[in-house]
Amino acid sequence: MDGAERKETWEDFRELVNMKPARLEEWLATDASQSAGQHKDGEESTGHASGRRIAEILRAKKGDLSDDDYQHMRKVTGYIRRHLAQRPSGDVEDTRWRYSLMNWGHDPLA
Repeated sequence: MDGAERKETWEDFRELVNMKPARLEEWLATDASQSAGQHKDGEESTGHASGRRIAEILRAKKGDLSDDDYQHMRKVTGYIRRHLAQRPSGDVEDTRWRYSLMNWGHDPLA
């Protein structure tokens, strides 16, 4: 990934991931977080695992991020954009839709 791609990815990630690492980790520890998303054979959901990685990326120094980190950041921004486009009608405060987004570091009510 070249410098321009990294810059664009960083900017998109920082725009869409609106939860601070401590808040994200606090959220990930809740039952609501752990129940959101798709689970295979009782394993952790993809979004929940992603949330843990997002918190690590948010805490890392920008210069220490690897190409793999940037690829994950692209995955995160793609997921958030797709999911935001599927917003359900009505109050979304206590919905699986919001909980799933929060696992990916974005609180649509923030």
